[in-house]
Amino acid sequence: RWVIGSLKKTQNNLLSLALLTLLCEAQGRMDRARSQEESRAGLLRRVKRGWVWNQFFVLEEYTGLEPLYIGKLHSDMDLGDGSIKYILSGDGAGTTFTIDDSTGDIHAIKRLDREVKAQYLLKAQAWNRQTDRPLEPESEFIVKIQDINDNEPRFQDGPYQATIPEMSTIGTEVIRLTATDADDPTYGNSARVVYSILQGQPYFSVEPKTGEVRVSLAGMDREVREIYSIIIQAKDMGGQLGGLAGTTVVNITLSDVNDNPPMFDQKLYQMSVLESAPVGSVVGRIRAKDRDIGINAEMRYSIIDGDGRDTFDISTDPTNLFGIITIKKPLNFESKASYTLKIEGANTHLDHRFLDKGPFSHVTIVHVSVEDIDEPPEFSSAAYYIEVSEEAEIGTVFKTVSARDPDASNNSIRYSIEMTTDLGKYFYIDITSGALMTVLALDREELSWHNITVLAMEMNNPSMIGSVSVAVKILDVNDNPPSLTHYFEAFVCESAKAGQLIQTVTAIDPDDPLGGQHFYYSLAPEAANNPNFTLRDNQDNTAWILTRRGGWSQQDQSVYYLPIFISDGELPVQTSTSTLTIRVCSCDVEGNVMSCNAEAYHLPASLSRGALIAILACIFVMLVMILLMLSLRSHRKKPYLHDEEDNVHENIVRYDDEGGGEEDTEAFDIAAMWNPHEAHLVGKQRQDMLPEIESLSRYVPLACVGWPGSVCVGGDSNVQGYVLSKLLEADLDPCAPPYDSLQTYAYEGEGSVAESLSSLQSGCSNTDHEYDYLNDWGPRFKKLAEMYGVLETNNPPMW
Repeated sequence: RWVIGSLKKTQNNLLSLALLTLLCEAQGRMDRARSQEESRAGLLRRVKRGWVWNQFFVLEEYTGLEPLYIGKLHSDMDLGDGSIKYILSGDGAGTTFTIDDSTGDIHAIKRLDREVKAQYLLKAQAWNRQTDRPLEPESEFIVKIQDINDNEPRFQDGPYQATIPEMSTIGTEVIRLTATDADDPTYGNSARVVYSILQGQPYFSVEPKTGEVRVSLAGMDREVREIYSIIIQAKDMGGQLGGLAGTTVVNITLSDVNDNPPMFDQKLYQMSVLESAPVGSVVGRIRAKDRDIGINAEMRYSIIDGDGRDTFDISTDPTNLFGIITIKKPLNFESKASYTLKIEGANTHLDHRFLDKGPFSHVTIVHVSVEDIDEPPEFSSAAYYIEVSEEAEIGTVFKTVSARDPDASNNSIRYSIEMTTDLGKYFYIDITSGALMTVLALDREELSWHNITVLAMEMNNPSMIGSVSVAVKILDVNDNPPSLTHYFEAFVCESAKAGQLIQTVTAIDPDDPLGGQHFYYSLAPEAANNPNFTLRDNQDNTAWILTRRGGWSQQDQSVYYLPIFISDGELPVQTSTSTLTIRVCSCDVEGNVMSCNAEAYHLPASLSRGALIAILACIFVMLVMILLMLSLRSHRKKPYLHDEEDNVHENIVRYDDEGGGEEDTEAFDIAAMWNPHEAHLVGKQRQDMLPEIESLSRYVPLACVGWPGSVCVGGDSNVQGYVLSKLLEADLDPCAPPYDSLQTYAYEGEGSVAESLSSLQSGCSNTDHEYDYLNDWGPRFKKLAEMYGVLETNNPPMW
């Protein structure tokens, strides 16, 4: 007979061992009883089983270092000589569970978690090692994972929000909480949760089994405290010591109820109003304060008594909190100078549960004084509404307003229009009669309403001015043609077929006829027989643009222009023609536009790549030659004079960019400027630059050296001729800039009373310079005279 495997005794699975022992004994008794019954019944002897199975039980979350022993498999054919090999397969075989193929011992090599997997179905079989054939058919057994309390209860939706009315009674349910425990609810108390309140007494309590939060204190007043935060705990193991617990927060807000009556701050209010205040003017406002909020604080005010009940009125403002006192009838100080009002303020929403805390109304007295003033003129109407057609001719009188002086003096009135209300100066009013007339053409589409203010002034007291609003509505006349809306461009796919809709067009009209807009569409007469497109008027102010053919191609024609004729339905009929641009585009199979640009033509096959490169190279060479010629022409060289002296510290070098400083020794010697008589004898010139301007000294004779008034022969004509020739040369030079340019001369004049202006060689003199002579040089040297010399104060300033 086969022997059942047993569980190894360990400290962590004593309960499993006891249960397995009981199951084994029960199984044995059942087998013996069944065998006896079969023998007594004379039945055939049943075939003896090779395996006797029971469920294996193992505790989860084993934390030992050694593999956890599950049980032992043993066949009665196993004689202990090692000829039997045990094989394990099924859920987790080889990864979670292993078996010793010689002894049949089963171990768990991974940590087991019942919340991940509660049981494993395994298969076992005994094989003969020598024949490598099974001795018995494969059999199944189950390893069940026994639960331990390793998961605390959790609130899935916390923190929670709840609202209850203030003054709720004890036992009022606030919220029902549910905590879930991942442990096995069928095994022990690991998943039996008990609720308790950790924070929130004595205001609230929680039902231990259901998790219902209830009110435990009556009379909670929102006006005293509005928000409560309580902490609820859920503990498993039935709340016993050692159980795991989880907590959550419940924020409870008390909503308002009408449990507070309103009350005025004052028993008597004093107000005043001018006798000229128009009907409807606000005299003042009052408020009965209520500690409640929202609709529970809304008020209704009424005048319940007083001699001003017929003269004044009171209403509630949009917030339903304030009472607005207004004038109901015109006031006249001479008739009555003061009024008394008895006003009641009452809540509009009452809660019958709290009527015993009332009454929910309060009464106050309002005293209104009427102030006497010199009243301005009053118009016969508080406001004027006038309709004028936009085709009214200039000078048309469309309304006459009238005003009078309410005082006993009854002064004469003069009328005018307030300038800021008629900036366009469309209207004029007769100063004595008050007749309003147009002075400019009106256009409803430009401005459909004119809100002007007419002033009435007393002749004897210009400070008394009355005003009235005049609303002028401009009536529409059909004077604008309709036009297309938005869609001035459309597209048609190259794959479009005949009769395909490519665009729905609509029209707009600035006019606003009484019966609404009615538009009629058609192709313009010049496009009536268009072979490409047609138009269908839908009779609903829209029209369809349809294709009349297929076979579209961007290469043939990429853009079409379709003139559309539109007319409205009002008299006089207005028409217009708008052009719709239609582009031929490449589209995908779903009709989405991919490209609306015409594809470039391919090069002919006869034009090789080498020929194309040669053409491009020729174009490039021509561009380079043109740029080189322009560059050479614009960079003209300037002549310089120099000698062989090695004066390298006082050279003036001219380039088209910054000079090289002292290192450039190719420039002419500045000594030539010191002695202009020898400038033309200089034989050595720069080799890197062609002379541009010859020395002026060869054209200028020896300057006169003398005092003012001395005569010099031929001094001015040559210089003037030279300057004019250089001026003409600069004017004819296309590369010369259009502004004043610096010309380089090789000498410095000697005929000037200022003598040499050069600072060169000035360092060799140790004497102090006197600059007072700068005042004698004229206005051109005025600035230098101010900077270095003594300015003569008796001369007027020169600018």
